[in-house]
Amino acid sequence: MSYYEEYKAMYKRKLVSRERAVLTVNDGDRVHFGTGAGVVDTLDKALAERVDDLFGVKILSTVAIRNNPFETYKRVQELGEEGVKHVRFMSAHFNANDRKMADDGNCWYIPMMFCELPELWNIDGNNIDVAMFQVGPMDEHGNFNLGPQVADMLGVIRAAKTVIVEVNENMPHAYGYNNEINVRDVDFIVEGENPPMSHLKVKDPSEVDQAIANHVVQNLESGSTLQIGIGGLPSSIGSLIAHSDLKDLNIHTEMFVDAYLDLYDAGKIVNKTKLPLDYGRAVYSFAAGTDRLYNFINNNPQCCCAPIEWVNNCSNIEVIDKFISINSCLTVDIYGQVCAESAGYRQISGTGGQLDFVIGAFRSNGGKSFLCLPSTKTLKNGKLVSTISPILAPGSIITTPRSCTGYITTEFGAVNLKGKSTWQRAEMLIGIAHPDFREELIKEAEKMGIWRNTSKREYI
Repeated sequence: MSYYEEYKAMYKRKLVSRERAVLTVNDGDRVHFGTGAGVVDTLDKALAERVDDLFGVKILSTVAIRNNPFETYKRVQELGEEGVKHVRFMSAHFNANDRKMADDGNCWYIPMMFCELPELWNIDGNNIDVAMFQVGPMDEHGNFNLGPQVADMLGVIRAAKTVIVEVNENMPHAYGYNNEINVRDVDFIVEGENPPMSHLKVKDPSEVDQAIANHVVQNLESGSTLQIGIGGLPSSIGSLIAHSDLKDLNIHTEMFVDAYLDLYDAGKIVNKTKLPLDYGRAVYSFAAGTDRLYNFINNNPQCCCAPIEWVNNCSNIEVIDKFISINSCLTVDIYGQVCAESAGYRQISGTGGQLDFVIGAFRSNGGKSFLCLPSTKTLKNGKLVSTISPILAPGSIITTPRSCTGYITTEFGAVNLKGKSTWQRAEMLIGIAHPDFREELIKEAEKMGIWRNTSKREYI
């Protein structure tokens, strides 16, 4: 029997119905639903049908890219207050669906550095009983491609006692590192319903986004390597760079998004000036966007999907000259402490790799990091408030400590806080705050003993 025939026979032996596969989940189990756009679909529906008979199950996910909430969650909600006794949800990075579940009292954030997550799954108490995730069809070598979301999956697979793959023929085939799992290492195979890849909805850039992007792009050089996040701001940055004089740019990013494709179309991306790592290839850990993005990734050797512990490793980032990190944040205080993941006590997103890239970019020869935010936000009651504040609101999570903060950018400018005193930081940050709030910020800084020398410290 040839190897291929052996793999096909093994595939057939391990192929089960979705109903049979989810019978592996027992009371009290920790079940990982996958990462990114590779989170399960068919198996989620099957497990939803078992919710009533299960107790104490914990469902984990990492950056789950879904157009709708999990079917398992919907069934749990139908059970009312008793639902949480059956199944609880935990997420390593919040999105809109996670926030909705958390608001309903059934989703909790897992605080972590994204680069450490693969190892965290292997710590006693964090182990995974059942891992289930989508993959592409098996090839002639018996391998299933994980698609464009390797991220922490190697750690998930190593930690899991039982591994179930859900085959999706629409999964893009992604080239990269450690992005295959062999049929020998799989316990069960389920042929899914082949749903299309989940799209990531991005708001159109606002005028404020465009103004912020302009301040960032003015600080960039040709030959830079880019890491940008998701949203209207990256779209603005991509558009500005595409129409700028910048050239010979490279990609090394946690998240691969549609904004990069505008740069490819404009001939800006070469991936050949970021030596010594990954010559000629755009490196990323997971991707989310539109069909345009997934089609670009599919069978494209110019793209390299790699584990998060490699992509976000500061030691790898720092050896790339002119490394540029561009991320969003929510609030900044006048000390330079940055909150990018919570609004007071409410979890909005997660730590992700922001701090890794801030540190790595500073260590890079010619590198810079930009944390961007609009100068104001409107509360639910219609009140306009400053996002630059004297101190962070109670419950705010410090994503980037003041000791690491580089450039802070609003629509009113970009200032580099590195090496600056608390007085200088306050002056610089107030200078890019909205003009309507600057006088108030100055008065608060005076009370705090920051703005000028004084022994009056009302906040102590």
